Amino acid sequence: MQYLLDPTGELEPIFKKPLEKITATPSLTVGLIDISKAKGDVFLDRIEKLFVQKGVQTKRYKKPTFTRPAPINLIQKITSEVDVVVQALAD
Repeated sequence: MQYLLDPTGELEPIFKKPLEKITATPSLTVGLIDISKAKGDVFLDRIEKLFVQKGVQTKRYKKPTFTRPAPINLIQKITSEVDVVVQALAD
């Protein structure tokens, strides 16, 4: 059995079925979001190389600051341009 932990402070664990895996195809576009923390760009550079090697298109985005949620216009832009997202968290 697989357990996914929710970082939002749940009091009781809830079973959640993982989403189906996405197949890498040339028509897939992956958004890579840098949240503006140190070394997040290094992680995303490496991930981007791996996607490109598989023929997957990527688009890069960057939050203005890690201390606040992404601006709504950035969220809308991302959701209109990509199929899935990888968000870099680094500390």
